[in-house]
Amino acid sequence: MRAPIGHFDHATPAPECLGELVGPVADAVRAWRGTVPAEQIVYVDTDPDRADTATFVEHYGKELLEQSANCVVVAGKRGTETTLAACLVLSTTRVDVNGVVRRRLGARKASFASMDMATGETGMEYGGITPVGLPGGWPLLVDSAVVELPYVLVGSGRRRGKLLVPGKAFGELPNAVVIEGLGIG
Repeated sequence: MRAPIGHFDHATPAPECLGELVGPVADAVRAWRGTVPAEQIVYVDTDPDRADTATFVEHYGKELLEQSANCVVVAGKRGTETTLAACLVLSTTRVDVNGVVRRRLGARKASFASMDMATGETGMEYGGITPVGLPGGWPLLVDSAVVELPYVLVGSGRRRGKLLVPGKAFGELPNAVVIEGLGIG
């Protein structure tokens, strides 16, 4: 099949290549619900040596810079309690951790989770964390600009490979909240 965005040698509907996905992501694709059929989630094989954004878009398509999103794990702290959440913003922006995220989580302080915490809690590889298959109770904060795109390139749970997902599907994921202004310039 041809990928809906970018220039990839191999593109496969995610339900047909569950073995390429880490456990939590494969489980989420198997249990997929929502108005977007799981078959519209596409797995594309990518070279982990081309993971740097500039190299990646040069090789796979310059238009991907405007059609990519980053999923980051944040930790909100209030007293002795820590709340983990994921944030999804366009790759041309950054997450407003100390404003929007901190207020949304009701935290006194918010920061990016450590690499060990992010990978340990998600079961995904650093640099490949995706909103598809996050731990059950986690809030997923999604910038409104992401859901407006026809397709969005995100991690697949591993450094090798990416997912191409219709933007509106992110707003339908478990515990997702679409927020305007989550990603800032």
